[in-house]
Amino acid sequence: MAKALAVMTSGGDAPGMNAAIRAVVRRGLDCGLEIHGVFNGYEGLVEGGECIRRLKWEDVGGNLQKGGTFLGTARSERFRTEEGRRQAVSHLLDRGIDALVVIGGDGSLMGAHVLASEWASHVRSLGRGMPVSEEEEAEAADVAPLQVIGLPGSIDNDLYGTNMSIGADTALNHIVRALDDLSSTAASHQRTFVVETMGRHCGYLALMAGLAGGASWVLVPEEEMEVRWHQKMIETLGNAREIGRPHQMVMVAEGARHPDGLSIRSEEIRNILGTRLGADVRLTVLGHIQRGGPPTAFDRILATRLGVGAVDRIVSQPDVPHCHMLGLVKNEIEATPLAEVVEKSQRIWKEIEEGNYARALELRGGTFQNSLRLVKTLTRITPAREKAENGSVLVLTGGADSPGMNAAVSVAARCLLNQGVSVFGARDAFPGLIQGNILELDWHELLQWIHGPGSELGTGRYRFTEEDYPRIAENLRKYNIKGLVAIGGWGTYLKVANLVEHRESFDAFNLPMVLIPATIDNNLPCTEFSIGVDTALNNIVDAVDKIRHTAGATRRTFVVEVMGRQCGFLALMSALASGAEKAYLPETGVDLEELLKDVHVLKESFAGGKRLVIYLRNEHSSRHYTTDFIRRLLEEESRDQFEVRTAILGHVQRGGIPTAFDRILASRMGSCAAFALLEAMRESKIDVQVLGLSGAGVSSSPLSQALQEMDLGRGRPKRQWFMDLMPIAESLAKHGPSHVCS
Repeated sequence: MAKALAVMTSGGDAPGMNAAIRAVVRRGLDCGLEIHGVFNGYEGLVEGGECIRRLKWEDVGGNLQKGGTFLGTARSERFRTEEGRRQAVSHLLDRGIDALVVIGGDGSLMGAHVLASEWASHVRSLGRGMPVSEEEEAEAADVAPLQVIGLPGSIDNDLYGTNMSIGADTALNHIVRALDDLSSTAASHQRTFVVETMGRHCGYLALMAGLAGGASWVLVPEEEMEVRWHQKMIETLGNAREIGRPHQMVMVAEGARHPDGLSIRSEEIRNILGTRLGADVRLTVLGHIQRGGPPTAFDRILATRLGVGAVDRIVSQPDVPHCHMLGLVKNEIEATPLAEVVEKSQRIWKEIEEGNYARALELRGGTFQNSLRLVKTLTRITPAREKAENGSVLVLTGGADSPGMNAAVSVAARCLLNQGVSVFGARDAFPGLIQGNILELDWHELLQWIHGPGSELGTGRYRFTEEDYPRIAENLRKYNIKGLVAIGGWGTYLKVANLVEHRESFDAFNLPMVLIPATIDNNLPCTEFSIGVDTALNNIVDAVDKIRHTAGATRRTFVVEVMGRQCGFLALMSALASGAEKAYLPETGVDLEELLKDVHVLKESFAGGKRLVIYLRNEHSSRHYTTDFIRRLLEEESRDQFEVRTAILGHVQRGGIPTAFDRILASRMGSCAAFALLEAMRESKIDVQVLGLSGAGVSSSPLSQALQEMDLGRGRPKRQWFMDLMPIAESLAKHGPSHVCS
């Protein structure tokens, strides 16, 4: 079994690396390992000395919310040589280090693979191997392998073996916020902006930012360009101007290429657009701002899961030689051999170099391919010139508003309008449908909704009465509604189920319906994430980060109340992302014994030098042990050792501009809903489908299955995947290691 482990970061820095280091250090210490930090990447490994230092529990405190990497990173020409790698091995042996976690991109992981492959020969050359027997001494030595685990840290998201790499989500949100800012000035001056993103070998950032930001055209390295690609671009942008969108955004990844393989320069695109469109075209190269700043909640959670997974894999499988990268595959942590990761990651670029774009796209995976198809669809659609004759579609946003609802409405409606289907929206959801407060959706307005907060259609909670059903049926007939898209949460699902139950009495209800999950509570069946939850999670984490800024003022405990109704997703995941010491959840409840234990732990923590402790409480975690009760209890028991404050975040959690994740999810689900309805209307089907994000893809389930998976008494699904992460949150948030690791 490994006894000492080193962790290092290498290559370009990526937001979330500090969270991964924290997870490795604290999980390793909790498992009884000796942990070392390697400063300045492979150069520090070769240098040795003070570049390799013991790390304690408190050394990684306060780093979770910081960008970059506190261990530092640097290029190392010395490590590229055999002699340099032998020095690195010598330094590891001197400290008894027999396991290494490397966080970085393909070059960093290649270095880790080479080091693991050469380990035995370097150990023998240094005379540090133990002979198996006298007969074998001359030929070989029994050298225990170096256990190596790589973690993907790259904003480009260009590594094989993971759906997302550490830092990519943060970089994507930086780009999307820049697009939002540029859109306002572009609209003011009716300008076209060419925006260049990073992505020398991968178009992920440009592609997903284009989808989230509503770009008019996207250029990525993986797509094979036609000889006259610029003519199609000019035509598309010209059509957009004709239908009322004079300001445009063109996204280009720095690695995009002409059909002959030469690089497409952003300046070229600006000149082409300026000359051919006669437009005022400006160029913005975002540069390194994309990799800076605090990591998003997603990156913190991803890094934490991967860091814990690396240590657990080494500890739980001591007799297995490890030389793998851990990645997030369909929302599960999976291992892929480092050799395969490096080979296939580099193979993609080689395929592009050789002009084998179809193979490169295949290696990128289904999510990338589907997103590229969706972007191409959305950048080319326009309102159909002729109306279809098979009826109209109604869209509504029910329940409480959720960030990303507007994007779902915009994409679904535009996909339908492109096919000649009239689209209507019900004001304030079901009350509008009952009262006949229905408006026809306009293409030009829909274009502006893609990044808007809240819901332009309006939302509302409502309890049906028997008098409502005939009014709904009458309005459905009045507007010739032959399909329904309902976007919302728990109540919206149940109301659609009510309509289905009354189909025998009202023939107008016999139409296809698609439900899109949109609620910050994330309490819906058949999906791992609902639209809006990522924005809410980031709002909470931002607030907790600000609370942490008061740590130096005095010794305080904050009890922060978050939303979620009967689902503890927001409380648990924000605790994991913010480093909060506790999360009170409705799934586990709260009892007096637990509260008294928390008081004892608080006293020990502050006596040990802590300045700030944060507890997160779901609003419905206990009926009687309210946020104020917990505050008063802790305050009474503190004996003036620390102060206690509360922060009830309230509706700030559901406000603000949607994150890139929520916009992309909303766009994917909106398009799926539209095309599912088109097919059902053509074939005269009346199926009711529930969309969800399962693994990395959008899936569809029948409403009957969704109802079976609902725990109606508790208002949440019967099975909640995120509860498996609770032991991780508890393990990393402690005041110190317990030296027990399962």
